[in-house]
Amino acid sequence: MTFGRSGAASVVLNVGGARYSLSRELLKDFPLRRVSRLHGCRSERDVLEVCDDYDHERNEYFFDRHSEAFGFILLYVRGHGKLRFAPRMCELSFYNEMIYWGLEGAHLEYCCQRRLDDRMSDTYTFYTAEEPGALGRDETRPGRAEAAPSRRWLERMRRTFEEPTSSLAAQILASVSVVFVIVSMVVLCASTLPDWRAAAADNRSLDDRSRYSAGPGREPSGIIEAICIGWFTAECIVRFIVSKNKCEFVKRPLNIIDLLAITPYYISVLMTVFTGENSQLQRAGVTLRVLRMMRIFWVIKLARHFIGLQTLGLTLKRCYREMVMLLVFICVAMAIFSALSQLLEHGLDLETSNKDFASIPAACWWVIISMTTVGYGDMYPITVPGRILGGVCVVSGIVLLALPITFIYHSFVQCYHELKFRSARYSRSLSAEFLN
Repeated sequence: MTFGRSGAASVVLNVGGARYSLSRELLKDFPLRRVSRLHGCRSERDVLEVCDDYDHERNEYFFDRHSEAFGFILLYVRGHGKLRFAPRMCELSFYNEMIYWGLEGAHLEYCCQRRLDDRMSDTYTFYTAEEPGALGRDETRPGRAEAAPSRRWLERMRRTFEEPTSSLAAQILASVSVVFVIVSMVVLCASTLPDWRAAAADNRSLDDRSRYSAGPGREPSGIIEAICIGWFTAECIVRFIVSKNKCEFVKRPLNIIDLLAITPYYISVLMTVFTGENSQLQRAGVTLRVLRMMRIFWVIKLARHFIGLQTLGLTLKRCYREMVMLLVFICVAMAIFSALSQLLEHGLDLETSNKDFASIPAACWWVIISMTTVGYGDMYPITVPGRILGGVCVVSGIVLLALPITFIYHSFVQCYHELKFRSARYSRSLSAEFLN
């Protein structure tokens, strides 16, 4: 440190009246950027740009900030716990302290991030860091300050591929990816049309069967499919390379869906190369058709670019208890009503029995379509007691389905506002980038 008493082995931080002593060696690579900036101060003017006041005699730096909040932040950066909001303190005030010291919302625990997003969306409040290129969680740990500039490029690339609204390049990349998904889905749907398959068979007869089986990409649809798969594969590889945690990257649901959508193509190509489409290998042919139809998972890739699909996935993740409760309600009611309907329609009078209700599993189908008020009409009760039971089944289904759906609906609205608010924060950074 070039400013202050050269003989002092430590410096003192006075934050809101609370004093903290730090050694000079620790100050250089301290996890908080505002504190580590003191190491490079060469004059009193530089020091006063970082802190509020400075005592040269006691080598003490004064910060007019919340002392309790700084205590929580200090425990976190020293590795003694996880960063959560201080008790009896406003979420926005604590977040303002985090920004002042050089942290961001990603350092908070997930539950506290949700509280912060709710609070910001209610008050329409936006915060931005004082310094551009905010560092990630790993870069605020000791020993990472010097490596920060080299990691900013990877962080920028990661946001470009992971956050479609984080920059102009991210939006262009997301638009191209959406176009590839739409094209692949159109080709998949068109390939099941009878005319399309007839034309493909005619083209196939013009070429050598063995050569075609060894090269499935010679058809126009195969070429388009190969191009789309190439784009998806390259995108997945780049996102894997720039990701911070490779194990966490593999465990994410959207990345698993990407793998499920890409892998079947390469498996089907290998199986076609080694087995061909020989009629004697019917089992392999069925496997190929199943693998090719798994391309429908590409539709779920749109969840990376649309808030609506993200909201649906986040809601299902948070409301899995309510979903299980809903399934339990349906299963219990289905067991009761299917047994009673089978007894009333088939078990009491065998001469005039309803053949559609010959068994309890057959009656379960009628119970499901009745409780969900679909009513296909393919099977229905013909006896008076059975029709009365059918009315009770329909009313019970409405009541049982409505009870947990209320909780799911409120969670859906909350998840939508959270994701919309996060997207708005990235859009602000995109607008600033566009103006600059």
